[in-house]
Amino acid sequence: MKALSDFLAIILFFATYNLTKNMVWATAVATVVGVAQAAYTWFKFKKLSPIQWLSLIVIVGFGGATILLKDSLFIMLKTTVICWLSALAIWVSHLMGKNGLKMMLGQDFKLPENVWRNLTYAWIAFFFIMGVVNLAIAYPFTPEREAFWVQYKMYGYLPLTLIFSVAQGMYIVKNLPPETGA
Repeated sequence: MKALSDFLAIILFFATYNLTKNMVWATAVATVVGVAQAAYTWFKFKKLSPIQWLSLIVIVGFGGATILLKDSLFIMLKTTVICWLSALAIWVSHLMGKNGLKMMLGQDFKLPENVWRNLTYAWIAFFFIMGVVNLAIAYPFTPEREAFWVQYKMYGYLPLTLIFSVAQGMYIVKNLPPETGA
């Protein structure tokens, strides 16, 4: 259910763009959904994770710039910014001797340190590559490129993220320590 919730803004953005062919309207929908999701999480759990805060700030900033300036450049860059900031945050935490992924998921999974390190490198590489791919798809950030980029967000970015996440889940399950019976 959480995965669907995380991609709800992308799905509604896609649907709105396809119905209206208007990037500003689609961005407004995605921005409102992103803020509503963050508000719901805040009211329910009384906190947002650092990644949720980052996503909220970036969607409001870049979405707001797109809406106010009526320029799709900002929303098209948002994906790259989030990907690269996520990669940077994971990398910096790794350099500081803290494993950001382990800090977020360690209470759910008890894994050997080498597995956490491999997951860290995989996520850094994935986020960096997805940021580069987004730039390549969006460039030259023209209105003519919008429709192609929107299709990529739905049929490229979304499935690639889901496939990578499932692959990471399989890697985690494969490396879980055996359960000890009572």
